Amino acid sequence: MQRRSFLAASAAAFTAPAVLAQSWQPEQPIRWIVPYPPGGGTDVIARTLAEAMRPALGQQILVDNRPGAATNIGGEQTAHAKPDGYTVLSADNAILAFNEHLFTKLPFNPEKDFAYLGAIGRFPLALVVKPDFPAQNLREFVAYVKAHPGQVNYASPGNGSPHHLAMELFKNRTGTFITHIPYRGMAPALQDVMGGQVPCMFLDLAGGLPVMQSGKVRVLAIGSAKRAPTLPNVPTLAEAGVPGAEVYAFQGVLGPAGLPENIVTRFNSELNKALASPAVQKRAADFGMEVLPGTPAAFKAMAREEAKRWGPIIKAAGVKLD
Repeated sequence: MQRRSFLAASAAAFTAPAVLAQSWQPEQPIRWIVPYPPGGGTDVIARTLAEAMRPALGQQILVDNRPGAATNIGGEQTAHAKPDGYTVLSADNAILAFNEHLFTKLPFNPEKDFAYLGAIGRFPLALVVKPDFPAQNLREFVAYVKAHPGQVNYASPGNGSPHHLAMELFKNRTGTFITHIPYRGMAPALQDVMGGQVPCMFLDLAGGLPVMQSGKVRVLAIGSAKRAPTLPNVPTLAEAGVPGAEVYAFQGVLGPAGLPENIVTRFNSELNKALASPAVQKRAADFGMEVLPGTPAAFKAMAREEAKRWGPIIKAAGVKLD
């Protein structure tokens, strides 16, 4: 779904009847599950949003980190929670689009077992190489890899991550063979690319923008439709000669299926207001995140479109996590 659709959806969200939007007032703290360890981009964004939403909701929003099983632990806990508005989840590509293709069996159905509360935003992913890599641009990188089949490795934060599958899409579009080296998280993967132990990876702007700007890695291309304002001299993949390879890490908020409509509407309204707040806007700019306010229906439509898009890519790559 294109950004213009989200802008239109956002306008619809803000014109919801005030009585309906204000009809739910939480009476106890809200648990916000983050399916990753503390300190990462998803965790920081969730905490920033929780703080921005707290005054209007009148209750604490407590972030609960529940990492593991490619985010399925947090997803399962949310899907099986009581649908009363007191459990929500930061969900990204994994739960929203990837895992149904990566796992033979999931402990939840991503289309039916969640209430979609609203999108948060998306982070473009960029192809980066170690500082002394011989290729100076994307065309030279592709030529180098093809001239050294099976000799180039790439790092990722883990199997099934957006970064892993972004490279599989890139390999598919360029006809290259690059060997995957999965790590346990972004920090060690990025450290080894900066140190030269692994030559390349796809890196999201949320976790890697300062490193990109400092020159500790060289950025060859970015996977967004347009150039990133924070990296104006970096071409998109399409500009650099690889069309049809847009890659983002995107996220939004889910609750358990069966949430009453007044809770969904109120949470969505406060989420959209928080996304427009100065604190969240600053954090988004720091992370290179494109904020995506909008309706629950728009968020779900985007997620299901992404699931359909990535299914054939994951199948072609032969990636399975069970």
